[in-house]
Amino acid sequence: MHPAILGLATIVVGVGTCLAYFYFSNIVLDRFIFPAKGPNAGRNINRANVVRPWLFLFPALFALTLYLAYPVVETLRLSLLDRDQGNAFVGLANYQQMFADPKFWEAMRNNVLWLIVVPATSTAFGLIVAQLTDRIRWGSIAKSLIFMPMAISFVGASVIWKLVYDARPAGTDQIGVLNAIYIWFGGTEPVTWLTVPFWNNFFLMVVLIWIQTGFAMVILSAALRGIPEDTVEAAIIDGAGPFQIFFKIKVPQIMTTIVVVWTTITIATLKVFDIVFAMTNGQWETQVLANYMFDKLFRANDWGVGSASAIIIMLMVTPILVWNVYNVRKETK
Repeated sequence: MHPAILGLATIVVGVGTCLAYFYFSNIVLDRFIFPAKGPNAGRNINRANVVRPWLFLFPALFALTLYLAYPVVETLRLSLLDRDQGNAFVGLANYQQMFADPKFWEAMRNNVLWLIVVPATSTAFGLIVAQLTDRIRWGSIAKSLIFMPMAISFVGASVIWKLVYDARPAGTDQIGVLNAIYIWFGGTEPVTWLTVPFWNNFFLMVVLIWIQTGFAMVILSAALRGIPEDTVEAAIIDGAGPFQIFFKIKVPQIMTTIVVVWTTITIATLKVFDIVFAMTNGQWETQVLANYMFDKLFRANDWGVGSASAIIIMLMVTPILVWNVYNVRKETK
């Protein structure tokens, strides 16, 4: 079957199944389980209204249990076993082996570097762009162009930027934009940017910043437009300049939104895998935790250490995720 037809059929069947579930489950609930007739009609209606939300939530709860809760429990179990010893229980031995691996600490160091640079830079760029594009006539076009990378997969973006960093032998035409500019400005030898220690991590970060800036811009632009005009007008009357209005009036009023955007990008940064896998595969000191986990699970076939590294990623993501949910709920109250 053609992929397009298969995709369309999947959508039709999936949506149709959901609609059929909700329709027929309501019929069963109202006609057979709690029928609204007879002397207990009132009590049955109340009972049906109590059960109905859970009936609607059941597919989501089932999917979360099957695809989230079960994998977490199973990963934790595998991190305490050794497949080479017939799945024997080895306690924290896999964690000890992982902590003794220099590649793990390289991945940890790089992840911390990503966490310092990417969320702050993406949020700052998104805020600046949101503020500037609201002041120009063609701002909507600019926003569309900046948001466009969000529609590209991480692997697709990685391929694009890998071409930007491409290096050809000296004396030949450079198809990599960065090397073409470097040679044009007087450079003698093309640079293989992705193999330059330490700095190659920043070249990889550019890809995620390029993608996440559009996300930050859209959310923060909506927040800026929600600021009451009275506060801005009062500041102008008091003689405040553009920078004072922006940093002392607008930013404090949308600080909760800024924190939510920052934490959301932080979670995405902690789980970054596609970009590193597609561009360097963790070589040249660019390893990150998700790619380290993939290497252990599917290359070294070491399910114990691989699962242990997955648990470490989950432990790092969970506090930020909880904080993000807390801030969202506080903002909507």
